[in-house]
Amino acid sequence: MTLLSPLWLWLLVPVLAIGVLYVVTYLRRGRYAVRFTNLDLLDKVAPKGPGWRRHVPASAFGLMLILLVVGFARPSAEVRVPRERATIVIAFDVSASMQATDVAPDRFTAARSAARQFVQGLPERFNLGLVAFSSAASVAVPPTVDRAAVLAAIDRLTTDSGTAIGEAVFSSLDAIRSVDAEAGDDPPPAHIVLLSDGSSTTGRPMGTAAREAARRGVPVTTIAYGTRGGLIELGGRSVPVPVDGPALRELAGGTGGGFYEAASGDELQAVYDDIGTSVGYRTERREVWPWFVGFGLIAAVAAAGTSLLWFSRIP
Repeated sequence: MTLLSPLWLWLLVPVLAIGVLYVVTYLRRGRYAVRFTNLDLLDKVAPKGPGWRRHVPASAFGLMLILLVVGFARPSAEVRVPRERATIVIAFDVSASMQATDVAPDRFTAARSAARQFVQGLPERFNLGLVAFSSAASVAVPPTVDRAAVLAAIDRLTTDSGTAIGEAVFSSLDAIRSVDAEAGDDPPPAHIVLLSDGSSTTGRPMGTAAREAARRGVPVTTIAYGTRGGLIELGGRSVPVPVDGPALRELAGGTGGGFYEAASGDELQAVYDDIGTSVGYRTERREVWPWFVGFGLIAAVAAAGTSLLWFSRIP
């Protein structure tokens, strides 16, 4: 345990002084009583003393002062905090082909709307990350329980050229391994949700990525956005960008995930229904001064209660 404001401990000096004064006063009273030469007479005329009970209220009062002073010093301690390790990573295709309007209002907007709906419906206990990919893949948001951060990152996505689906899967797997220090040796239950039109043009092959995801036990659920007749305007001419649903279906099937076409957030509920759970722990430093203040108040009640019960007064 450490103290964040240790200077408050100087208040223990007057508390100690009060304790010394109490002991000195008690000893003086004892010496005064011994001045009676006839001890038999003293025993008859003096009421029976309270004995050890006389010290209980004072001790409780002193303990209260000590606890309150330590509370002011803001003690903190390392505590083990339980947390959910289960993780979902959204891999979002931001390639130029996602601008095709064969899915209303366009593939990119429809996918972003589904991703937002999925995030908002995800149980709070899950970690959620975001990977954006075009010709390369990058972790936009590492796995976190901060839904606002993921939603803000989804809103900032913009399209670029190229599509590297295999790289997106590998980046998502790396993000899952970053959940905590134990993820390398004890992987958390995880799932990848990949939103794309399915036409991978660069990077490691999708088959290689699927085998690696399967080896790590991470299902990849794929959502295909688009039709065979999709077009985008590029350099003043229309360029066909047909959706590759079979490739996305194969990727999902090879990892144990599901396959959807232009799915909404509601349709993806099965992803987090089946993910499972794993509770881990992290160590945090937390202030524990309320405990000291609370026990100090209990000591104050004990001092007042015993004094009223035995001596009919409050100290």
